[in-house]
Order: sequence, then structure tokens, then C-alpha cells
Amino acid sequence: MKEDSQVIAKNDRKTIRAWAMYDWSNSAYSLVIASAIFPAYYNSITTTDAGSKITVFGLEIENTAAYSINLGIAFGIIALVSPLLSSISDYYSNQKRFMQFFCYLGAIGCSSLFFFDGPEMVHFGLAFMMLATIGYSGSIVFYNSYLPAIATEDQQDKVSARGYAFGYIGSTTLLLLNLAAILNQEALGIEDGSLLPRISFLLTGIWWFGFAQVTFRKLPKGIYSKTRTERKFLLNGYRELAKIWERLNTEPKLKMYLMSFFFYIMGVQTVMFMAASFGEKEVGMGMTELIITILLLEYVGIIGAFLFAWISKKTGNLQALTIAVTIWIFVCIGSYFIQTAFHFYIAGFFIGMVMGGIQSLSRSTYAKFIPKTENNAGYFSFFDVCEKLAMMCGLVMWGFMDNLTGSMRNSIIALAIWFSIGLILLMVVRKLEKQEKAAIA
Repeated sequence: MKEDSQVIAKNDRKTIRAWAMYDWSNSAYSLVIASAIFPAYYNSITTTDAGSKITVFGLEIENTAAYSINLGIAFGIIALVSPLLSSISDYYSNQKRFMQFFCYLGAIGCSSLFFFDGPEMVHFGLAFMMLATIGYSGSIVFYNSYLPAIATEDQQDKVSARGYAFGYIGSTTLLLLNLAAILNQEALGIEDGSLLPRISFLLTGIWWFGFAQVTFRKLPKGIYSKTRTERKFLLNGYRELAKIWERLNTEPKLKMYLMSFFFYIMGVQTVMFMAASFGEKEVGMGMTELIITILLLEYVGIIGAFLFAWISKKTGNLQALTIAVTIWIFVCIGSYFIQTAFHFYIAGFFIGMVMGGIQSLSRSTYAKFIPKTENNAGYFSFFDVCEKLAMMCGLVMWGFMDNLTGSMRNSIIALAIWFSIGLILLMVVRKLEKQEKAAIA
């Protein structure tokens, strides 16, 4: 049985704009829920006169450690099931439908956090936070797989950066609206201090669901057409991962790049999810101060995404990534000594400068390194599994050290180590690339 042919015109402005709009819609989760308002709200709700310990499934644990481990488990779940889902979407060539499913799952998770209004609801809050995270990370698998299909190789850095820029602008717009409401709580006559943060969670779900429709109206159902002959296709995703892993043995540069990516993205994503918790718990910052820091990070991130796209154009992707990872190492070292909100703002500036750049370049560099193939979804599934496993390891290790030592500062030491390993491996990738170019010449 053969699917109807689907031809995607590359570098089409309308298609690229629609694709980038999904960053606009889903980044509201990563900013409002994962980075700014929810972590501070969660900490305040779960901290009582008795301290910051909570009981989860009979175990007494630091509230921030439970939050970090909960996120890690969510990313572990999506890493486990995404190959199965990629198999199904690949077989039926319906990547958009799966992208929609996870989008709506995440939007429901965000909106449901509105009902998390007290410490006795901590299990409810963690559960729907996990649901929102699964929805977000699951949809990104299929979102990323469209990049090589909608843009030629020479345009992928620019298109990838544009997606992140759309995400920064869209998410900060919603965050500013929430900040304005929170700052004017008394003028609005709202006495319940938890109401406006909870409304922000509801609005995030609505925002995500609503603006995603722009993307879904324009993107084609699938990335490519293929003939369906094999009926036992459910395990194809795992088979594909095994094949790609074997293929990496013949592609040392790509394999080493993925190993480097695994370590430095552990650090990047852990910072993104735990920075607000660190600021609230270790520095004593309030929700308004944290929102201002995250806004600084996001707007600087717009500049950073395009700055590193420019650097990569001038020096190459690997040199630009090397610069970004080096900056991350110094940020980690400096963050260990943060004592005041001003120190946190400085760290936020440098994090913002490299956050968007390293994520955008990582995605586009991988797109350039993978061999020419119709199986973009399979390769990006492998890339996404690597990222999600890294995030799971990073967040669980952060939570373990936080709970063990009672301080998140000690977890920062682990971040610096992960980035350092990533940098060393990245330098090996650069050496391998030079060898490849010399062999071709």
C-alpha cells in the first residue's frame, strides 16, 4: 500500500513561519511552567514551618529534589516510548498527528496545575507537571524531524535559530502578561496569593493549544511518502535505534558528537529546569525577582541565538559550540559562589547568551552530520532519545545530590564536570572533522 505523495517545498517562507510558530506556542511551557513561575510557586507551596521536606509515596525528601527527580522520570518515560511512536508515525507517515497528541496532552497538563493549591495536593501537582513535561518533550521529537524536510542544509542554522527566537518572543510575551498581573495583585483586589500563579498555568495551556493550530494548519501530515509492506512494525523504532547505533561505528565523528552532546546538554537542560528553584531556595529570591531574571535570560537569548548562528557561519558549527560550552563551564564555576540577586542577574545574562545558541546549533549541527536519508524521523528520534536520557540523568543526579547534601550548590559542581567532559569530546570531534577534510582533499 502506498501513501499519497507528499512534496514539501524547502525554504518556503510560509511553511518555515508555521513551523517556527510551534516554538512560539510550546515555549510557554518551558518558560512559565518549567523555568519561571511554577518552580517558585511549587517551592513556596511545599515549604512549611517544619521545613522543606515533603513526603512522596512514603519517602521523606527535599521538595526541590522531588521536583527534579520527577522531571527526570518524565524525560526517561518519553525516551523509552518515543522509538515506538516514531515507528508508528514513520509507518503511516503521520508525524503531525503524533505531534498534535503530545501538544494537547501537555496543554491539559499545564491547565490542570490550576488546581494545585496547597501542600496536601503535592502528588497532584507533581503528576500534572510530569504530564505537561511528557507532552512537551514528546511533541518536540516530531517537531525537530521536520527541520531537514523544510529547509536546505545551508539554511538550517538560520531556520533553527528562527524557531528558538519565535519561542523566546512568544513565551516572554505570555510571561510579561502574567508578571503584570502578579505585580498588580492588590490593585486587582485579589487576596489569594496563589490564584494568579495558578491562573498563569491555565493560560499557558490555552496559549500552547491555541497558537499550535497555526502550525498544524500548514505543516503536511507526514514528512515523506513510503510503501507500507511490513506488518510487524511496532518494534521498528527500537530496531532503527539499534541500526543507527551500529551505523555510528562507521561514522566516528557523528558518534563522538552525540557523546559530547549527551554530556553538555545534561548541564544545559538541568540549568534550564532548576535555575529558578536554585534562586528561590539558595539565594532567597522572590517570584517577581525570578521572573525578571528569566525575562533577562530570554531576551538576551534571542540575541545569543543569532549571535552564535553568525559565529557558526564565520568559524563553523563546532568552533561556535566549543565557545558556548567553554562559557557554560565558567558560568557554573561562578554560580557556585552566588550570594545575592544581583549575582544571579549576572549569571542569568551569560546563561541567556549561550542558552539559545547552544540548543539551536546542536540541532542544526546534528542535521548536517546525519547521512542523507529519508528516515529523518528515525535519526531525530535517536537524537531525542540521547537528549532525554541525558536530561533524565542530569535531573535525577541533581536531585540525588540536593537531597543527600541539603544544598543545590553541590549539584553545580556536577554541572561543571558534565560540561568539561562535553568540551573534551567536542574537541575530539573537531579533530576528526579536520581529518575527514584532509582525507577528501
